[in-house]
Amino acid sequence: MQSIHMRLLGALTAIMLISGGTAVQADDTAEAEVVCDVKKGERVFRKCMTCHVLEPGKKKTGPSLWGIFGRVSGTEEGFNYSKAMKEAEITWTEETISAYIENPRKYIPRNKMAFPGVRKEQERVDLMCFLKENTMDPDAPAPDGDGADDAPAEG
Repeated sequence: MQSIHMRLLGALTAIMLISGGTAVQADDTAEAEVVCDVKKGERVFRKCMTCHVLEPGKKKTGPSLWGIFGRVSGTEEGFNYSKAMKEAEITWTEETISAYIENPRKYIPRNKMAFPGVRKEQERVDLMCFLKENTMDPDAPAPDGDGADDAPAEG
């Protein structure tokens, strides 16, 4: 018999999917559910649009974010990165992008990005959903790894 929690979780997931959001849960025993809203993520991305584009091969003050998932920091062709960003050698995943966006100057000290960060966790969750839908080639294989070993060294 399904628990009330699981039935409520299923109903919430259905509501989110119908409304254009995405619900993600690791497994049936997960304590917390991560729910993201692509439309809210698009609103958060407006803060990024000053410097970034989503189209491949284009750039502004910052590099294009097309294909960001699975890319190694400081490697987008045709963009002049800071030494700190190049040397960080972080593989961009949902986890590493979220950690970076929370506080860019703390995550990669001496990088050139002047953006102060997105401090609210839910806004970062929503932004990741938006980026996944708008920066990934639908025909490309999903990137490997979770980037857990890619956090910059303390120091």
